[in-house]
Amino acid sequence: MKFVIFGLTISSAWANGHATPLRGMLKGLHRQGHSATFFERDVEYYAAHRDLSAPDFCELVLYEDWGSIQPRARAAVRSSDVAMVTSYCADGLAACRLVLDTPGPRHVFYDLDTPVTLAALEKDGLAIGGGAHYLRPELIPEFDLYLSFTGGPILATLEHRWGARCTAPLYGCVDPEVHTPVSAPPEALRCSLGYLGTYAADRQPMLQRLLIEPAHRRRAQRFLVVGSLYPASVEWPANVMTHPHLDPSEHPAFYAASRLTLSVTRQPMRDWGYTPSGRLFEAGSCGRPVLTDPFPGVEQFFEPGKEILVADQTAQAEAALELCDSELARIGAAARERTLAQHTGAHRARQLVEACEAAC
Repeated sequence: MKFVIFGLTISSAWANGHATPLRGMLKGLHRQGHSATFFERDVEYYAAHRDLSAPDFCELVLYEDWGSIQPRARAAVRSSDVAMVTSYCADGLAACRLVLDTPGPRHVFYDLDTPVTLAALEKDGLAIGGGAHYLRPELIPEFDLYLSFTGGPILATLEHRWGARCTAPLYGCVDPEVHTPVSAPPEALRCSLGYLGTYAADRQPMLQRLLIEPAHRRRAQRFLVVGSLYPASVEWPANVMTHPHLDPSEHPAFYAASRLTLSVTRQPMRDWGYTPSGRLFEAGSCGRPVLTDPFPGVEQFFEPGKEILVADQTAQAEAALELCDSELARIGAAARERTLAQHTGAHRARQLVEACEAAC
């Protein structure tokens, strides 16, 4: 199948959760004999942190403005089997209109931010992300298929409340060739608990309970937070090291250097559930244990206590930090086995093709 995708970015993993899973899935499509063209507006902040300029698994089209690329985009959509727009696409509304007005290919919307999208549609009648206007309610019933990064009850809401004709979950994933176990990580990254995530106000209370408070209580231990956009008002304990960004190629070393990796879910995703963070799959692929805040459906992806640890209180986080090395290694190994069996880019690529073939 030939896919044409209009999305946020695959060229930069900086400050977004789209690039890494999309890269893994696109590589999976390529390996399975499909082809894809990805259209991405070339914006300054991603250009400044670009870590993938010429992927060998798809065609990447960077453009300055929609008007200049529209003829090429129209031709690509006409010759495709599947034409897809993702959430947070910089020219989402224009891309939706182009896709939906072109007969022939399957018309697909892939929402990597479904709870955020629906909250915005409910409140304002328009989904906006990062300044991009990407979806209106009246467009949803026009798509043949609405794919969602969030599963569970939200799929029925999409159909019954918003008129989606056909829905399917398409969760995050990992590229196991990128996220592999590292035996000798750099000392500068070593810590008892590490967190990799861009600042989000709705994540901060949980980060406070699960990392900052334990750090206050465990002054002899080292903690690490990697991520951008944290305001100066955040008061980090002296034993919490911070780093603004690590390229995806450095993530395996981060996971290996963290005795335990913390994952914190955005509040809208936690409310709906069934939205596993990509960090769960990345760390799992590296064979490293994860401590996550609870969310409905977590057991669908990893078995708590066996393949993942779950906590929402400081005492629970401290109990996880008290586990012995052999127990943490056992959990990490089980997570890797589950990840490689169910959560790779190859798995999601097959699920994407199957969903497109079965679309209403």
